[in-house]
Amino acid sequence: MIRFGTSGWRGLIARDFTFSNVRLATAGIAAYLKEELSSPGSSIHGQNPVVIIGYDTRFLGLEFSLAAAEVLSVHGIQPLLCNRDTPTPVIAHSIRSRKAIGGINMTASHNPAYYQGLKFSISNGAAAPPEVTQRIEAHIVRLSQENWNFKSPLSGSFKCPRFDPRPSYFKQISKLIDFTTIGSAKLKIGVELMFGTGRGYLDELLRKAGARITVFDAEPDPFFGGHHPEPNEEGMFAVRESIIKGTNTLGLGLDGDADRFGITDRDGTWLTPNQILALALYHLKKNRGWTGSVVRTIPTSHQVDSVATMLGVPVIETPVGFKYIGALMESQPIIVGGEESGGLSVRGHIPEKDGILACLLMAELVATEKKSLGTILKNLEKKTGSFFTERLNISFPSEKKQAILKKLSDGLQTIGKVKVEKFITIDGYKFLLPGGEWVAFRASGTEPLIRCYIEAKSAAGLKYLRVACKKLLK
Repeated sequence: MIRFGTSGWRGLIARDFTFSNVRLATAGIAAYLKEELSSPGSSIHGQNPVVIIGYDTRFLGLEFSLAAAEVLSVHGIQPLLCNRDTPTPVIAHSIRSRKAIGGINMTASHNPAYYQGLKFSISNGAAAPPEVTQRIEAHIVRLSQENWNFKSPLSGSFKCPRFDPRPSYFKQISKLIDFTTIGSAKLKIGVELMFGTGRGYLDELLRKAGARITVFDAEPDPFFGGHHPEPNEEGMFAVRESIIKGTNTLGLGLDGDADRFGITDRDGTWLTPNQILALALYHLKKNRGWTGSVVRTIPTSHQVDSVATMLGVPVIETPVGFKYIGALMESQPIIVGGEESGGLSVRGHIPEKDGILACLLMAELVATEKKSLGTILKNLEKKTGSFFTERLNISFPSEKKQAILKKLSDGLQTIGKVKVEKFITIDGYKFLLPGGEWVAFRASGTEPLIRCYIEAKSAAGLKYLRVACKKLLK
């Protein structure tokens, strides 16, 4: 039952995600870490065996974290717990700044409230790659076959050392963001915190800079107000209303664990993560003068490619999962890396998604150019052309899902009546079409879905491909 997907292991609370399974998963992680600590060729060989532990605002996050901490302690590994629910990017930074050998984060990110998750990060703060999680899963299987069991007097009663990760993270962000420019612009910003971990981070940083902010949904709530904890167009509705009423001129939002972002422009338009990645590249290259490449995942818009071409920046394409982007950011000069699902990081930062950073970058761009994001984007599109994107999430019973994936894996000659020019299978199935249009299909690694990604050069083209893809999947 314990399988690590694109961003850790997730499951339904009380059915899959239980205290016994959390302890079992942690024992697998501990076994992996002990192997690495004793291996002369390992990057953590001989290090002080400290593991950072954190959690978001989901149900029993603290208690699950303490259960994991207790298992690590019994295995001779020193757990260090964040002093409150903590953003995923802050946990990643803490792993690096404290030179820990890894981190365990109890979060299911933007999944519905009835999910909980366990994410393991390696010593550089990045999500564990497949070669690591496969070893952890092998240990879990072995322990299960040995009938491994852990007896604790009371879940959540373990006494674990704690620390405040915020000061160090704030110091890091101050190296990456021009808060003076943000403050001088006197921006009026609506901040959507989604009842999650972002409170006291994004709002506090903007407030300290001198921006005038209106905060929405700041109180922790394991049910996320009864809504999906994702700062998409629906999730940013309250911010949009405040902009339309004239209270604010920019909307910034975070998901439940603050690794994903949502941006609403001064006319109330929600900008897609694809558009924000293109704007981030534009800003860092043009206004900051950064050099290097841009990296994006397979289903991310080619709009960033067009902006990169205009600016003379190379583009690198990776499979889905920020861990692949993060690995490149650690080994190559990357200006910015991002994905269509709302993840972004920049050079000199963590190899992990940071929604707080992304929001602040957009505030800085608006303050620097004294224009709305939509205006900047329209000026770019005069040179690159327009891009129309959409993602369809389609649920399938497992037997039908596999049949559809098999059909796609064999390749297609056409999508509707449009001829396929190239078939890419780096991750899922991507079909390049004439005129720079494309569609891609991929099974979700965290939910029982097939995701269909569409990019067209016109609204009519998008509509046609949407109908064609739905018909194909039926």
